Amino acid sequence: MTTNMTVPVFLGDGHIDFQERPVPRVTGPEDVLVAVEACGICGTDLNILAVPPAHKATPGIVIGHEGVGIVREVGTGVTTLQSGDRVVIAPRLTCGKCSYCRRGLDNQCTNYRTIGTTADGAFAPYLAAPERALFQISPDVALDDAVLFEPLSCVVGSVKRAPFAAGDTVAIIGGGPMGLLFALMYRTLGAGRIMVIDVARSRLHFAQELGVDLVANPAEDDVAGRLRELTGIGADIVVDAVGNQLGMAVPLARRGGHIILFGLRPLEQISVSQYAITRHDLTIHGSFVGLNPFVQTIQLLESRRIQPSVLVTHHVPLKKLMQGVALMRDRVGMKVVVDTQNFG
Repeated sequence: MTTNMTVPVFLGDGHIDFQERPVPRVTGPEDVLVAVEACGICGTDLNILAVPPAHKATPGIVIGHEGVGIVREVGTGVTTLQSGDRVVIAPRLTCGKCSYCRRGLDNQCTNYRTIGTTADGAFAPYLAAPERALFQISPDVALDDAVLFEPLSCVVGSVKRAPFAAGDTVAIIGGGPMGLLFALMYRTLGAGRIMVIDVARSRLHFAQELGVDLVANPAEDDVAGRLRELTGIGADIVVDAVGNQLGMAVPLARRGGHIILFGLRPLEQISVSQYAITRHDLTIHGSFVGLNPFVQTIQLLESRRIQPSVLVTHHVPLKKLMQGVALMRDRVGMKVVVDTQNFG
């Protein structure tokens, strides 16, 4: 195995610099060395690389967290993995000791680290990570399905929050990768009708190609009116996959309906009619990364009942990471995967 690798190092202010660094080593008993096969570009990565940034990351690290790879070496204390196993990454490393971890709410850990934002991530040929961050997945799962494990796990965790019954109508605000993962998930669960809302015509066309029942552009359409025409009363569940659309979500939900707030826009403030929420008996669910949804996500991918690879539009070699970022930022690509073993 080579001793050095060329990796994109995050410098801050939207910049990366390709540097030669040693291949990481297994130094602790719980460490695992993974040869990363591929890593998806996430909206979080776009936010890290935005100027000003919409998500914090530590300068000097390698970003990227949607990785899949092959175990090459394990520490002496590793018991669940061995060399040759194929793994995916659950990047959030919680402390297990804070008040929220002790309450079983590890997604609200107040002392966490994250692979790809505070620790070196998966836009690299090799990654050293603790055993608890890695989950074995069958080699029979297609690479482009496995690489979307982490974002799919967030969706799996989120759909648990709102009661759902087969036949329900779901409206999803945001037709990007996460919004369409929600569409695929709710279709798998048996939704009666699915509506996707976005201002980008390319995304709405992509959603139509996936087979959603209705698309709408709020810049051109009476979204709530079209939804009422479809259902008579509105959506049973509304998902805000953008992060600042509660004001749109409230009038889309039927009385007694549920709204899942999934997207994150920390710099934005919105106003909303609290009267409508109270008068129409709506339930609002905040949902952050999901609460231990990883085993269910692995089982779902291995069942092939959902194949998120339909969202992958481009592959780029590691050297062209920033070109991949631009493809997603400009909405030319829906989901871009970096082939980390191919420097290009």
